[in-house]
Amino acid sequence: MIKLLMTWDIKDGHDREYMQFIMQEFGPAMAEAGLHLTDAWLKMYGEGPQVLAGGITETLQRMHEILASEEWQELEAKLLTFVNNYERRIVQATGGFQF
Repeated sequence: MIKLLMTWDIKDGHDREYMQFIMQEFGPAMAEAGLHLTDAWLKMYGEGPQVLAGGITETLQRMHEILASEEWQELEAKLLTFVNNYERRIVQATGGFQF
């Protein structure tokens, strides 16, 4: 299994719109694309990114296909209107918490 790890910080003053986007568009679009959500963490205190999200695919090829798709590019661009410090990386899924 291959895992996409994403981290970001929510822009000040965009909490409501961000949550609406995540629940109504981002999560469902990930699932529709075949990227199965495995993690969604919101940091309440301390250093580091405010949000950590992860999703898996069965193969690296499928992950690259999803990330190269026009639909993903548009989804990611919309996410960037609500967040700062966005980063993503692809790793081998270990089955536990990954950062």
